[in-house]
Amino acid sequence: MHIINAVLGTAVALEFFFIFYLETIATTSQRTAKVFNMSVEELKRPSVTTLFKNQGVYNGLLGILLLLAIFVFHSQAAVLLLLGYIVLVAAYGAITSNPSILLKQGGLAIVTFILVAIFGI
Repeated sequence: MHIINAVLGTAVALEFFFIFYLETIATTSQRTAKVFNMSVEELKRPSVTTLFKNQGVYNGLLGILLLLAIFVFHSQAAVLLLLGYIVLVAAYGAITSNPSILLKQGGLAIVTFILVAIFGI
């Protein structure tokens, strides 16, 4: 396993744990409002809170799966699949919501995907 790929893959997982924190634990915080360019009042709407918490769990699970693929299963295929999925979701978000999402959510995953594809895990 290349240590750089493990470090970058872990960094991607940590990024998704941070997104989990924002969406699921700190759903109505000023920081979450700033990150998602929304008002705290909007975040406090029950429908928005429910959607954010569900999305947060999804992001947390992506982080867990990525760590499992790297450190437990040592599976280059699983790491590439998860990183590819993250990049596709970021691309979809860039197309449908805000172009900056591609680099904010997908930038590190793109770099890690390329390095894992070239050097393996």
